[in-house]
Amino acid sequence: MNAERDLAPLAPSVVRALNDKLYEKRKVAALEIEKLVREFVAQNNTSQIKHVIQILSQEFALSQHPHSRKGGLIGLAACSIALGKDSGLYLKELIEPVLTCFNDADSRLRYYACEALYNIVKVARGSVLPHFNVLFDGLSKLAADPDPNVKSGSELLDRLLKDIVTESNQFDLVGFIPLLRERIYSNNQYARQFIISWILVLESVPDINLLDYLPEILDGLFQILGDNSKEIRKMCEVALGEFLKEIKKNPSTVKFAEMANILVIHCQAADDLIQLTAMCWMREFIQLAGRVMLPYSSGILTAVLPCLSYDDRKKNIKEVANVCNQSLMKLVIPEDDEMDEAKQSMTLPAEPTSEESLSKPEAVSSGSLDASSDSNFSSSSVFMVTSSERIQVTLNLDGIVQVLDCHLHDTSIGMMTRIAVLKWLYHLYIKTPRKMFRHTDSLFPILLRTLSDESDEVILKDLEVLAEIASSPAGQTEGHGPSDGSDVRPGPVELHVPARAGQLSSSGTKGLECSPSTPTMNSYFYKFMINLLKRFSSERKLLETRGAFIIRQLCLLLNAENIFHSMADILLREEDLKFASTMVHTLNTILLTSSELFQLRNQLKDLKTPESRNLFCCLYRSWCHNPVTTVSLCFLTQNYKHAYDLIQKFGDLEVTVDFLTEVDKLVQLIECPIFTYLRLQLLDVKNNPYLIKALYGLLMLLPQSSAFQLLSHRLQCVPNPELMQTTDGTKPSTSFKRASASNIDYTELLQHFEKVQNKHLEARHQRAGRAEQLDRRVVL
Repeated sequence: MNAERDLAPLAPSVVRALNDKLYEKRKVAALEIEKLVREFVAQNNTSQIKHVIQILSQEFALSQHPHSRKGGLIGLAACSIALGKDSGLYLKELIEPVLTCFNDADSRLRYYACEALYNIVKVARGSVLPHFNVLFDGLSKLAADPDPNVKSGSELLDRLLKDIVTESNQFDLVGFIPLLRERIYSNNQYARQFIISWILVLESVPDINLLDYLPEILDGLFQILGDNSKEIRKMCEVALGEFLKEIKKNPSTVKFAEMANILVIHCQAADDLIQLTAMCWMREFIQLAGRVMLPYSSGILTAVLPCLSYDDRKKNIKEVANVCNQSLMKLVIPEDDEMDEAKQSMTLPAEPTSEESLSKPEAVSSGSLDASSDSNFSSSSVFMVTSSERIQVTLNLDGIVQVLDCHLHDTSIGMMTRIAVLKWLYHLYIKTPRKMFRHTDSLFPILLRTLSDESDEVILKDLEVLAEIASSPAGQTEGHGPSDGSDVRPGPVELHVPARAGQLSSSGTKGLECSPSTPTMNSYFYKFMINLLKRFSSERKLLETRGAFIIRQLCLLLNAENIFHSMADILLREEDLKFASTMVHTLNTILLTSSELFQLRNQLKDLKTPESRNLFCCLYRSWCHNPVTTVSLCFLTQNYKHAYDLIQKFGDLEVTVDFLTEVDKLVQLIECPIFTYLRLQLLDVKNNPYLIKALYGLLMLLPQSSAFQLLSHRLQCVPNPELMQTTDGTKPSTSFKRASASNIDYTELLQHFEKVQNKHLEARHQRAGRAEQLDRRVVL
């Protein structure tokens, strides 16, 4: 090759020096090239300048020979220095061959390429910004270079480029975002550090609004937050913290909706720092964006609910998750139940398409976002827009219920999570009852199963939900009734319907006291009672350990009279007579001993109203499943003659150990404060002869035991009638008059008692027969 002809205007000596292996000779050649290009600049000879750059690029920088490539790099840097401010006209030709050398296998050559590009950029300054993406791409590769010298050189070039971007107002952020979004997912620590450092720089430039494009890079930032390097994690924390500050300052410009699902994903991260940071962001989003976050409620709950059961090792995450949960719950308002899902009044600005978001910044809305505290959310907590283009903000109730139902079915979740789920269900039934009753049939079985939970707190919340379902007026609407045909009421049962405080009707409810949250007993009430008794029947341990607790709490949440009336009616038709007897005994114990039933006991004690007498008859028919409880009911209602008649029938019954144990317990109850009035009536011997006879009857039934001694001592205290006479004479007691004039057919009740006891006798014989057959089979 004729070097003089082919590489003119470069002199042969310059060409030889550029190809030399010694750096000093290549440097001398570069000075000659600089001098030559300066002459061309002075002559305004652009064609020769381009020719020199082309020769240095094609024949040297892209040569197969390493020394030639080194000479080409230093020559291109010399050209840039000679061009000065005019170098911007030739940047593409100057930069491209240098960037190609960034991929060279020789680390020394990569270092020289970095040095050359530093000189080119230093001269061009702001003129290099149109080529920023290719420079950034090349630098991101050098940031992860294994050679420390190359890495050091790239850091110098990086700082120079950052200074240029910081002082310029012509940075093309829109064009840069796609590259940043791609590079941010690098797994290399140095590349990640490089990316974060650039994000911090761009955040600090007032004229660059990186917040508009945060949805593009937020996921990558959270990925970097999980890096093994503490330094990188700290840098990422700082970057995310700066973004969050900007969000708080300018919430009206933030694309909350586009980032909601990103936060949902990272709120479930295994890394504690990622999870805590994402949860803190979620808390701020809910409090700043308000109802804009409602469409993402199901995802948020999926992420937040499990965190509520974290132990002290993750206390911070648990506390933030709890705030998120409470704030989100407050966003649900009664208007959500009234809004038609296809036409909602709550709207927010339509988000731009992905292409639009990359081509221009998001337009700032003319209104402002209500960033009030989480305890004061209202329908105004959305964007106010002037644009006619709107999209709907809806409460995704189906998704929320699905998440809550899934968590209730998951036996591995913690107690606090289960409580939070039940609180959500209760809240939704209060705020959106009509929509919630569409899901009641699917929720009802798991709510009943939750009554078997180990935690009393969970059971209490579960009962609150079930009580709200059973009492909500929305449950009375047509089509929301029980779907199980076997649960339909077999016969009419008269239930008292309490009204809200201050709204009592003039007929049938006067004088009844009830919780303001239980205005009616709807079609689900009876279904609830049936299924609750079925649960007790199939799970006897639940009845033994929690039965009384559950029924007592229900009596506080609902109307106690309705509960006892309906359960008595259901037990009257119970085929499992042994269970019926056990259940009646449980109900009777609750009736006689629970403070929650003080009013109901007083109502039964006097039997002054037709309603109370109707209740007594209803209870009596079911109480007949257990003879001793029937007597105790008669004692409670002061039906002493009937109690005596019943005890007379005990001689015809099969007296078992269980029977005598129940008589023993009844004697103990008579000595309790509940029956103070009964013991005082023993002073009025003349007007209460059947009370004394009934007590003596119990005494005769008992064997010589502590209960026998207790009752015997009590009866020994009964005074002589003659000593108790007064000068005014003794007037008949009101209780005796009331009992004889109460229009209750006691003969029919006694016949019913005998009929029920005969059924029990037959059932015991059948069980004994089956047991005997089973024993024979075992012997054979």
